[in-house]
This record gives sequence, C-alpha cells and structure tokens, in this order.
Amino acid sequence: MMPLVINRKKSSLKILCLGSHCDDIEIGCGGTLLKLIQSRHGNVMVRWVVFSSTPEREKEAQRSAQAFLKRAKQKSVVIQHFEDSFFPYNGSEIKRFMQELSSVFSPDIIFTHYTNDLHQDHRLVAELTWNAFRDHWILEYEIPKYDGDLGRPNLFVPLKETTCRYKIDHVLRYFESQRRKQWFTKDTFLSLQRLRGIECNSVSGYAEAFYCRKMVF
Repeated sequence: MMPLVINRKKSSLKILCLGSHCDDIEIGCGGTLLKLIQSRHGNVMVRWVVFSSTPEREKEAQRSAQAFLKRAKQKSVVIQHFEDSFFPYNGSEIKRFMQELSSVFSPDIIFTHYTNDLHQDHRLVAELTWNAFRDHWILEYEIPKYDGDLGRPNLFVPLKETTCRYKIDHVLRYFESQRRKQWFTKDTFLSLQRLRGIECNSVSGYAEAFYCRKMVF
C-alpha cells in the first residue's frame, strides 16, 4: 500500500473521486476536497468519475464538477452511463472500466463509497475500488439516505462552517432535479456535518467523516 504523503509542495496531489450518481461526490466528500484544494493553493490533479447519469443529470454534474474544481490545477470529469440501480447486474462492465481507470491513473488519495452502504450501486463501486486499486490510500465517504446505514467512521476532517455551508449551497444550486426529494435539504447535509464535528471535537463544530480500512503512515 502506498504510504500517506500529502505535504509535497512541488508535485501536484493526485485525487481520484468516484461516485455512483451525479451528486454523490459533492455530498460525500465535497468539503474535504475544497479544503485540500485550498490548502494546496490549487496544486492538485483531480480525476472525477460518475458512473451513472441521465441527460438532465449529466448536465448538472458537469456544471457542478467544473465549478467545484475551478481552482484545481488539472481536472478531468468523466460521466458514465451505467444503468442506475442495476450496477450488480452489470458488474463485469463496471469492473472492466475500473481496471482500465487504474491502469492510466495512480492517485495519492481515492474517495469512494462506503463498503457497507446499503445502496447496491454504492456498495459495488466501493468493492471494485478495492479490487482495482491495491496500493493506494482509500477513504470511503457516507451518503445519508432512507436506508439508515450511517455507521461509525474512523477518520474525520474538521471543516470551517463557511466551507460546509458553501458545499451545501453548491449542491442545492446545481442539482435542481433532486430538490423534490424530501431528504435533499440544507438541514440534512448540515446536521450530518455537525454530528461528525461533535464526534471529532472540531473547533468549528463541523466535519466530514470517512471509513479508512487500511493506511500506511
């Protein structure tokens, strides 16, 4: 496994973001990404991959990602069209794509779904992340949902309240198609970050949390 080295000043920090659906990355690790980009003064390379989309949601995802990564030195946004909610039944195609991705990009940090996420698409992407990337630092993010699968994460990233509110405003602004969902609200997103802030004693009171299964320090 690749040792954790994130303070190299000259070389760009390479980040891979994996999301099953168009808003997953922003919701799951958006605040941490903003913090990394700011702390590195934009000296990051981000490969941003979304696995499923519709024409409407693809437009939202592209606009969101481009705006979110506007300060990144280099960025690549890839939107795939695997069938939503049917990932386990198209697993060979998704695995093939993931293997191809690992052959062309070797990141310092990977953000992916939680292994025990109860959404079948999320769970498969998490599984295939570990299958394809065996020498990398992988952080699994969480997505609040009806299924009630929030667990006990073991890695926390304290965030400024302004960063949290910027992330939430961004998600609500760019993903207009999701606003009709009863859980897709400012209160939902802010309350989870507040809870994680309590759990890590964040000075600001806010944080994002991840599951880190393995790490070489």
